[in-house]
Amino acid sequence: MAREPHLLPVDSDIDLGIPAQRTETHWPVVVSVSAGGVLGALARYGIGHAWPTPPGGFPWATFVINVTGCLLIGALMVLVTELFTEQRLLRPFLGVGVLGGYTTFSTYAVDLRNLIVAGAPGTATLYLLTTLAAALLAVLLGMTAARMVTWLVTA
Repeated sequence: MAREPHLLPVDSDIDLGIPAQRTETHWPVVVSVSAGGVLGALARYGIGHAWPTPPGGFPWATFVINVTGCLLIGALMVLVTELFTEQRLLRPFLGVGVLGGYTTFSTYAVDLRNLIVAGAPGTATLYLLTTLAAALLAVLLGMTAARMVTWLVTA
């Protein structure tokens, strides 16, 4: 039995050319993403402000923000697809909004450039590689932890 389009979970992989999928642009989704984005950006700003990076220094704030954001997005994607499947606005609010506003891979790129300009190519290379490795590992860890929780809750 087909469900009403407004009751389907929100998915970023939609085709707006299909009228039934245009519910993704309705105001509840837009408001959820916007409100989450404000919260995520404020958290990122607070961490960055509290933990400034000296010129040529390792950008720890951006590193921690991106790695923790990846951990959380890994867990969230498992939870919204396996446990909270009926919570239509959870993914746009937390995934796109909060974590989209919180993580900052554009700042990661700027940090890399700043390290190179500051004459710290070794730190730039370390930052480049450790961020990528830690972010990927964090997603895997978040997914694994969430799957364990899901298994415990549904068992």
